[in-house]
Amino acid sequence: MWRFIQDNDPSAFTLIVDTANGPYMRRIPPALPLPSGVEHGPGAEAAAHEAAATWGMPDFVFQPAYARKGSARRELSDGLLLSGRRGAVIQVKARTIQPKEADREVSWIRKVAAKAMSQAKGTVRQLRLLPADMVNGRGRTLSVDGNAFEWMAVFLLDHEHVPDGTICSWEPIGIPSVALTRRDWDFLFDQLRSTTAVIGYLFRAAAEPPVALGDEPVRYYELAAVDADTPPAVIDTELVGPGGRLFSAPQLPQTPVGAAGTQAHLVLRMVLEDITTSPLPDNADEADRLDVLSLLDQLPVGVREEWGQLLLEMLHDVTHVPDDNLKWRFRRQLNADATRQTVYACATRFDEHVQAAFGSYVQLRHHEVAARTGRGDELITVAVMLTPNYSGKRPWDTTMFRVFGASQLTDEEVAQFSELWKHGLSPA
Repeated sequence: MWRFIQDNDPSAFTLIVDTANGPYMRRIPPALPLPSGVEHGPGAEAAAHEAAATWGMPDFVFQPAYARKGSARRELSDGLLLSGRRGAVIQVKARTIQPKEADREVSWIRKVAAKAMSQAKGTVRQLRLLPADMVNGRGRTLSVDGNAFEWMAVFLLDHEHVPDGTICSWEPIGIPSVALTRRDWDFLFDQLRSTTAVIGYLFRAAAEPPVALGDEPVRYYELAAVDADTPPAVIDTELVGPGGRLFSAPQLPQTPVGAAGTQAHLVLRMVLEDITTSPLPDNADEADRLDVLSLLDQLPVGVREEWGQLLLEMLHDVTHVPDDNLKWRFRRQLNADATRQTVYACATRFDEHVQAAFGSYVQLRHHEVAARTGRGDELITVAVMLTPNYSGKRPWDTTMFRVFGASQLTDEEVAQFSELWKHGLSPA
């Protein structure tokens, strides 16, 4: 059950959701203000990008790009979201004149929604025909091949007074599609604080019957209630190793990420920032960096507070050891389909010995899980190690390691690494 109370500000309302723990109130504020000195249309696009880059990450948000068609230049989209193997084409439309009576306004909205979806379809078709260089929110250029992604389209409306009950419709465009107001868009990013989670939600919403523009928070909480009542899947916890435990969290949390006030969820955001601001190794490019960020951003948003707090505790723990001693702490997670393993580690210090030991640990655990699941070709292990930084400029240093595909370890290396982590470097 849900109900809402309209605020004095017509662009905001308070949603009241009945949960198993009693009523829950969530104020849905208006969309972020448009940037000053910018025309309404481009300003709405810029504000949508800002929301996605601020609450998500700018690495996943791509600016409009252009393609040549004969002597003409055609805009591919008003922006893209890319994470993992999923992409969303964003088409922003703004009402730049005084709205008319309700019937005419609904007609205009439906007309521009159909146009937006046609444009999104054209963008995907063009990207599948010819990859395009696109620039993300960090100012980095990546070549986007449309055939490498599962696509959907998002019509994003900036309108001060959408008539109540306005539902958009359009001819099928061959990919999932959904219509939102800019307030809906901001709500999703503020609620989930993860671009990967927002893209996942948009695909899920596109498979549902359409809702009225402005009612996306209502649909979100209806789906969140379904998640809360869904029993955990049955998973073989021994795939991760002896002593593995099952953890389950709703895909869509009812409480906004970070609402507990501890700021522990920001630890994972800081780790992602470390990775995106670090120099790339010689054998990697920006596409590799985006893949790693996407993999780490797949951690369920409902557990990020807990994981952030645990990492802080682990980092504190490894510093309290006698001089010249070394302590390790680990947390590993294997996703439900056993294709992605995430490792977070903390160690007392950073040096070449620690770096090599960390690499051996990650390769060994990747090898073991691949052997247990029999899906080594599909398995990706991404690992992050935090070590204390005593310069006073930052709390920790971040080291990242990634392994994918079938294990390349020899029998001799497996035996050596197993012995190493069984005795000399056994995790605390």
